[in-house]
Formats: sequence, C-alpha cells, structure tokens
Amino acid sequence: MNFSVVILAAGQGKRMCSDLPKVLHPLAGKPLLAHVLQTVENLKPSQILCVYGHGGTQVCEAFSEKSISWVHQTEQKGTGHAVAQTLSHIPDDHQVLVLYGDVPLIQTETLQNLINLSNDQNIAILTVTLENPTGYGRIIRNELKEIIQIIEEKDANERERQIKEGNSGILIAPALKLKTWLNNLKPNNAQSEYYLTDIIGMAVQENISILSTQPHDPEEVFGINDRLQLAYLERYFQKKQAEELMRKGVTLIDPNRLDIRGNVDVGRDILIDANVIFEGVIKIGNRVKIGAFCHFKDVSIGDDVEILPYSIFENATIEKNCKIGPFSRLRPETHLSENVHIGNFVELKKTTVAKNSKINHLSYVGDAQIGCDVNIGAGTITCNYDGANKHQTIIEDRVFVGSDTQLVAPVTIAEGTTIGAGSTITKDTLPNSLTLSRSPQKSIANWQRPVKKK
Repeated sequence: MNFSVVILAAGQGKRMCSDLPKVLHPLAGKPLLAHVLQTVENLKPSQILCVYGHGGTQVCEAFSEKSISWVHQTEQKGTGHAVAQTLSHIPDDHQVLVLYGDVPLIQTETLQNLINLSNDQNIAILTVTLENPTGYGRIIRNELKEIIQIIEEKDANERERQIKEGNSGILIAPALKLKTWLNNLKPNNAQSEYYLTDIIGMAVQENISILSTQPHDPEEVFGINDRLQLAYLERYFQKKQAEELMRKGVTLIDPNRLDIRGNVDVGRDILIDANVIFEGVIKIGNRVKIGAFCHFKDVSIGDDVEILPYSIFENATIEKNCKIGPFSRLRPETHLSENVHIGNFVELKKTTVAKNSKINHLSYVGDAQIGCDVNIGAGTITCNYDGANKHQTIIEDRVFVGSDTQLVAPVTIAEGTTIGAGSTITKDTLPNSLTLSRSPQKSIANWQRPVKKK
C-alpha cells in the first residue's frame, strides 16, 4: 500500500507559556515531534509531510536532516484546514495517515493495526475509551454499533458528553475521497473552524464504512497542551522503560526514580540504585553495579564494573572490573582499561588509562596517556593548558606519582619513575628514577603571628 503521513505541528501551544514551539518541548530528552517521526519512520511511508506554523523556522531547522516535506499553514483554521494544505503534495492513489506532533507516544504497532484496516472504500480511525474523556470529541454510533459521527466536545449536548469513547484525531483515509471531503468542509461550529472530524459524517452519507481500533494504552494518544500533561507523559514513558529493563533482568532499587533519555543496552545481573540518568547511547555489561545519583551520556560499561554514587560520565568507555567513584567525573574521550580504580573527586578528560592503574583521590588528569600499574597520588594535576593550546602528558608503566604533584605538559614520565610528593615536574624523567622538586624547608624561631589591632 502507498500511503503518505501528514503530521500536524502548527499549533502555538499557548498553555505551555513558552517561546519554544510546543512540538520542540522535550520528552525523555527528545522533542515531542522527534518521537512521532521515529515511529513514522518505522512504518516506511511513501512520504512524510509536516504542517508547521508558529515558530516554523525553529521547527524546520530542528529536523533539517530528516526527509520531510514541510507545508506552511499561515493561518490556523482547524485540523481540516491544516490537512487541506498538504493535498496538492499527495497522489490520488495514496492513503493518508493523519498524526499530531504533540501526541508523542503513539506506537508503531498501533498505527500498523490502523493501516491494516484501511482501503479505498473506508476510513479507519483510532478511538480511545476513557473514564473521563474531557477534551475529546465523542464517537457517535448507531444501534448496530457503527460509527456515524464524531461530535467535538464544545458542540456536544449533555447526553453526548456522557459517552466514554473519544476520538484521538488519528485516522487514515483514501486521498482522492479526502480531497473532496475537505473541499466541502464548513466552519459551522462553536470554534468557527474547519474540523477534520466532519469528514466522518460526509463519508457515512456516501455509505463509506468507518472502521476503528484502539491503542494498547490510552497514553499513546494523549496530547500535550501544558506542562502538567508533559510531566505526566514523561513519568509514564519512564515507567514503561523501567519495566522493560526489569523484564531483561535488571534490578532497579526504585523503578520510579530512573530516567532514560536515549537507548540502553543491558547485560545480565545489573543493579541500578535510585535517581540514575541515562542519556544517548548506553551499553552496560554483565554484573554491573551503579550507585545512586549517577549520570551517564554515551557511555560503554564492561562486565563487573562498580560505580559508586554521584558520578558523572560522558562519552567514555569503561572496560571490565573497574571501580569508580563516588563523586568521579569522566569527561569525553576517556577510556579506562580493565581493573582501573578511579576514586572520589577525580576528573579525567581525553585520557586513556591502562589496566591495573589507580587514581583514587582529588586529582585532575586531562589529555594524558597512562600506562599499566600506575599509582597517582591525591591532589595530582596534569597542567595541560597553557592558555592557548592543549598539551599531552604521557605516564608510562609502573609509575608512582606522589601526592600534590603538578605535571606540566608536554611531559613524559618514564617507565618505573617515582615522583616525590609536592613536586612540579616540567621535564621528562629517566626510567626507574626518583624525581622530585622541592623548596628548602625553613623554620623561623620565635615568630609572632599577626594579630588584629584593637
């Protein structure tokens, strides 16, 4: 079947009280419209048309890499008017699937079920049954349970408002018939708008069948109009992701306090404590333990790694059997080989650390290559930036760096070197040497500390 997808994304979103177009507000770290587009791409449509209006430049630029035909709706006159703007781009032999940029959690399976119902002689719509369908148009059925009309809530009478089955707004219809129906719409309603839902009555008059299906969860068709609704769907989405991880064997100490803003690939027997955030692409090996309040972005974690609380990692690779934290930070392009220990208040940036090495306390190491079996003492700093350019520090195998040491790059600490505590190293060292730099210690007898003047 050839079908075009039309995504309506022109609304201003006044209730968001924001300068940002509504469809660009993030849910799980991605714009609302990005969620819809990801689902649509799974369906492999013939084309995607997106109707934009308010904040149009921002919306188009945010998705400039996508294969989307953008259609500008200069005036917002209702859903029927919005879809009508796309008709000149759609072949007559296509089916037209209408979606919404502010309904982010619609699932591929649900839409595929809807598409499977459709043909040239019917309209297939997605309805939802809710205990409280406030805000939804109501589905009107005859005594044979056939859909004969959709009444918008503002136009419904008291009896019609008691109906629990609501219209999601999502439908698929044959393009040729849709073009005729949309051309015949009239704004005879409380909103003085051109309602897409009015095509249902037109189709019924032509003896066109109206078929329906429903989503697995009602939240799939929930739209976002304000920050409260955005927060509700954020928690719903996170709950579903947490459930999926637990089904894969992950232990979550508190499933309600986990945020996933990307994709997480997990091994077996993983334990994740509360208030952990995953962003981007995350890979976690087997038997990994992650402490509370950790934040990961684009990180690969090997088997048997333990990460203690309050650690932050970005664009880093951690091989097996490492122990990191608490309060550690791995910045981009950091690579830890197996059995490395990174301790509290240690920051690494663009640094590789070979196996069995340790940086356990209060250190900054940037633009460095660290060999095997190295021990870096507390308070060590690689001075990698001269105010204009970055320089590299190379620390070879089996080096011992004493506490409170500054390594002024570019510098190479040769294999087996021992650096005395409190040293500032500005030149390359000799292999298996003791290297230190210290000012002579002095004591001044009977020295009087200054006191405040009375």
